[in-house]
Amino acid sequence: MGKSIVFTVTTDLTQDQRMQRIAGTLAKAGFKVTLVGRSLPNSTPLTKQDFQQHRITCHFHKGPLFYLEYTIRLLFWLLGHRHDILGTIDADTAIAGIVASWWQKIPMVYDAHELFPEMPEVVHRPLVRKVWAALEKWAFKRASLRYTVSASLVQYFQETYQVPVHLIRNVPFRQEQIIPTKPVPYFIYQGALNEGRGLECTLEAMQNIPATLVICGEGPLKPKLQELATKLGVGEKVVFKGNVPPPQLAELTKNAWAGIMLLENRGLSYYYSLANKFFDYVQAGIPQVCVPFPEYQLLNTQHEVALLASTNVMEVRQAMLTLLHDHETYQRLQQNCLLAAQEWNWEQEGTHLVMLYQ
Repeated sequence: MGKSIVFTVTTDLTQDQRMQRIAGTLAKAGFKVTLVGRSLPNSTPLTKQDFQQHRITCHFHKGPLFYLEYTIRLLFWLLGHRHDILGTIDADTAIAGIVASWWQKIPMVYDAHELFPEMPEVVHRPLVRKVWAALEKWAFKRASLRYTVSASLVQYFQETYQVPVHLIRNVPFRQEQIIPTKPVPYFIYQGALNEGRGLECTLEAMQNIPATLVICGEGPLKPKLQELATKLGVGEKVVFKGNVPPPQLAELTKNAWAGIMLLENRGLSYYYSLANKFFDYVQAGIPQVCVPFPEYQLLNTQHEVALLASTNVMEVRQAMLTLLHDHETYQRLQQNCLLAAQEWNWEQEGTHLVMLYQ
């Protein structure tokens, strides 16, 4: 058996496809992997994986008290379970990871999915932003190996913290390249229902779109979005599916007409992002309406898989109508998705990940 690795996250594990891919890939490469997350009131049972899974139960589920309680519980769990490598995922599990790795004298890996001090929920709260910035800096300096999800973030972190940072993009596994017949066109959004995801703009754009919008995901914005859909008169053609298990989500995405990937520029975390849904749509063989942020622009010049539109209702609506009615454009983007899927996949990215850990 190879070395043991423990990864720490604040998700409930079931919907965390990136961490399932990372943990599964390293387990298949011979590492003994444990993924630690938390139990939520609505968490579904864990499914059997090639790696160990453990959930921590907290009394608090959000805000400073949650972070404090989870950090303490996670730290005690880590100190009670010896591993060879400690993988800290993002700044929200950094304190426990830094202290445990120091106490146990084991190397720490830092995986930055987000630029925490630049998150929309944080960027206009100076004190909170300072706390996350300090934690992030501490984690980058403490870590023996560091990687993140986009080339823009690699450059930002290397310039900010003067340490080497690697790129491991959040891409899905290769999918079978079969395009199903789509008699009833619908657009799909997958991901959290949070501020800054362009969802309000998308709902408004739906007013003049002869198709359905399927929203897969949960989040604090859901009640407001449902209310807005009704107010705008599009309630009957917007379907809120909630959290959908990964296999069903892949099927829903493959049968969609096109995807929605709109972020608002509310801080560098979103501006430099490279969301997994961008690649999920590509693997499903569907074009998408996507924001013209640096990473997406760069990829779209390599393979034109998206119509780029800012979060302006008229732009989004026009892009959606083009995908529905301009057959030539749609076919071109769809064929480009099939080509890009052969390059942008976890089989390629996972090989690099294993090399970093070895």
